[in-house]
Amino acid sequence: MVEIFSKQDGPRREDAQVRRLIEQNRGVITKLADQFSGGRYSESKKPKLAPQAQGLIIHIGGGAAPVPAAEPKIRVTTNGRVISVDVTTGRQLQHFGDIRDRKGVKIFALATKANGYIGPLDEAIAEALVDMDGVVVGSSYGDADLAADIGLRLDIPPET
Repeated sequence: MVEIFSKQDGPRREDAQVRRLIEQNRGVITKLADQFSGGRYSESKKPKLAPQAQGLIIHIGGGAAPVPAAEPKIRVTTNGRVISVDVTTGRQLQHFGDIRDRKGVKIFALATKANGYIGPLDEAIAEALVDMDGVVVGSSYGDADLAADIGLRLDIPPET
């Protein structure tokens, strides 16, 4: 014997019975959902009102807050970079050069094209520091002395 099943139009009889059962007991289901959720179920079903501008003060900002002027200080980093930094933000403002080790002797190399720097110093700064290029940095003339001398020439205090 062969049975032929065809798809019927509309919902199945079981689905219609379940839907009817849910609709008949909607009040009890809602009450239980509110009890389990602490009332949040009914709150989530209420329509949300859009905020009204009446009586409110609306401010549309014209941009970011004004940036304070940079307060530069000369710093010699632990890896030998000689830079100026902004004290408030800690950002690097200018790179003056590096303390390099040449055959066991530490020297200051000014950031110029002649010393192999891709982004050399401005001419005015390079002229003010030209005689500092190649200065030996050691026990008698240390990092702090180098920072103080560069600071004096550029009118920027060294970092303490």
